[in-house]
Amino acid sequence: MSNEILLYIGALAILDMFSPAIIGVSVYVLLVGKKKQTQLIVTYITTVIVFYFCTGVFLMLGLDIIFNPIADALSSNTAKILMTIVGAILFIGSWFVPKKKFAESPKPKQFKVNAMIALGITTSLLEVATAIPYFASIGLMISNEFTIYEWLPVLAVYNVMMVVPALVLLLLHMLFRRFMQKPLRSLQALFQKNTSSALSWIMFFVGLIMLANGGNFG
Repeated sequence: MSNEILLYIGALAILDMFSPAIIGVSVYVLLVGKKKQTQLIVTYITTVIVFYFCTGVFLMLGLDIIFNPIADALSSNTAKILMTIVGAILFIGSWFVPKKKFAESPKPKQFKVNAMIALGITTSLLEVATAIPYFASIGLMISNEFTIYEWLPVLAVYNVMMVVPALVLLLLHMLFRRFMQKPLRSLQALFQKNTSSALSWIMFFVGLIMLANGGNFG
């Protein structure tokens, strides 16, 4: 496990910190929820962390144990070439993401704990298929032959990093509740109007990271 790979994974985790769904739900609860906002947001982000962590563990174990030949192939020069090609596709494709004027953020139907758990599972299911940085990180760990003792804590830290912005917003709201309404509304509008732009930037940086890692043949 090299520091260079950890830096790549850290950069991908930072990209995943700007999830429109996680931030959108958190902002909505802080703006509209009347009580138990802390409990509701913590419940939601915990559900997201558990879902993504379990998904990551399943993929790591599945590719390593069930599809062992694939895992071996991922450490070859052929895999490096494929990673370079995929990185190039993402990099080029980032310039052609269609612009959308408005994207509705997911919202809880009720401000209850069970509703937040359901929303956490639902939004995770909807977003996991397009979680480009997350899958790229898993690919990096597999291709660089991380052992379970290495990738398990990395995966845990990655998932916690994903929800840091939501936790920061919650903390700021707890400390400066009176002054946070306007910034939260501005943030909500920003994410609603620039979802496609966020995807474009994510594809751009993930492409660069995959190109950098894929170019290390040998």
